[in-house]
Amino acid sequence: MVKKERVPLYEGMYILNATLSEDARQKALDKITSGVSKRGGEIHKIFDQGRRKLAYEVNKRREGYYFVIYFSVPTSAMAEMWRDYHLHEDLIRFLTLRVESVPERLEFAPLPE
Repeated sequence: MVKKERVPLYEGMYILNATLSEDARQKALDKITSGVSKRGGEIHKIFDQGRRKLAYEVNKRREGYYFVIYFSVPTSAMAEMWRDYHLHEDLIRFLTLRVESVPERLEFAPLPE
């Protein structure tokens, strides 16, 4: 009997370099989403949160483009995806969490000045 692998739902937050052109930013985002697709996953929703100030300086950068992506992918693919993220030169930071559902909309509280 073949054991069916779990395919949980994830929420990924990705911060891309703020100095990228719109075209380069789209290519960087495509690289992230195609990484999910080529590992048998599915993108459910992408929230473009735009250019925002970082909470703290990262590699001498003060701003980044924020994307929140909801996707499902086999659990075994996550380690490989994280390796790819570390090699992605335009990706400043990323965070992946397991979630129960995809929200209709996102709202972030503003950072204190």
